[in-house]
Amino acid sequence: MNDLIKLQLMDAQSSMDKAIDHCEAELTKIRAGKASAGMLDGIFVDYYGAATALAQVASINTPDARTIVIQPWEKSLLTAIEKAIQVANIGINPQNDGIVIRLVVPPLTEERRKDLVKKVKEEAERGRITIRNIRKDANTKIQKLKGDGVSDDEIKTGEAEVQKLTDAYIIKVDKHAEAKERDVMTV
Repeated sequence: MNDLIKLQLMDAQSSMDKAIDHCEAELTKIRAGKASAGMLDGIFVDYYGAATALAQVASINTPDARTIVIQPWEKSLLTAIEKAIQVANIGINPQNDGIVIRLVVPPLTEERRKDLVKKVKEEAERGRITIRNIRKDANTKIQKLKGDGVSDDEIKTGEAEVQKLTDAYIIKVDKHAEAKERDVMTV
């Protein structure tokens, strides 16, 4: 296979790896009735005028399956963290006792579980679309190699390899989504 095509394949694979990582990160944010520090990943606190990730201004622990404990490095941040959690609308009310903030994760109702499964499916579809777009870009770049003296057979072989790569990564997205769905639906 032509070196230019191999380069495009490596580039596509790298992009698809990043797409899978992003999809995994987004699926982690969907809570499955169990307390996890990942649920707070997208929350930013006003720290001396700068939006700072919650994990950078406090320690986050899960002492049991239903509780998250947030202990800020500075006591003055308690109200700012509490406010940030409420604004983030993660469906949990923070309990501030003046030292730490506790988040008690309520058990999920059947209806809420079904909503979360829909969210999981939407996230998985976004991942599949991203991978297909990467495939399209890679095929376009491979087609442009015709002008660089790459033969039609080599281009067809390169496109077939891109398709194999795409199929493998879409299967990975589906597996992550299935695992998250099982996690959400487990009572």
